[in-house]
Order: sequence, then C-alpha cells, then structure tokens
Amino acid sequence: MAIQVEAQIAGSVWKIETQVGAQVAPEDVLIVLESMKMEIPIEAPCAGRVVEIRVREGESIEEGTVLAVID
Repeated sequence: MAIQVEAQIAGSVWKIETQVGAQVAPEDVLIVLESMKMEIPIEAPCAGRVVEIRVREGESIEEGTVLAVID
C-alpha cells in the first residue's frame, strides 16, 4: 500500500535528500523544506521504497502538497 508524504507547512523545497528507488527507514529525512527562514526536515513515516518524488528543489509548495510516495 502506497503512503503519500505530505507537506505540513507551506514553503519551498530546499533540498531533496533521497531518490526514486531508494529504500528508506522510518524517520529517514526525505526532503528539507524552507519556511519563514527555517529548515524543516520531512521524514519517512514508514519503511519502504521511494516510488515517486513529486517536487523539485526550489519549487514553492502549499500545505498538504504530496512531496513523495513510499511503497
């Protein structure tokens, strides 16, 4: 079952720390967002394989945007 990883805050994608096909463990940092001059790490909620990354570095995103999908 695929798990969508969503942004909990609006901001911009500062850095993508993973890639499609990577195996991740719970709490591995997937993406770092920047909002209000703060860096917010977005962690994997579960173990699995990254099957999609739906954002690009530098992209502005809204709260609730799906950032990645883990299967």
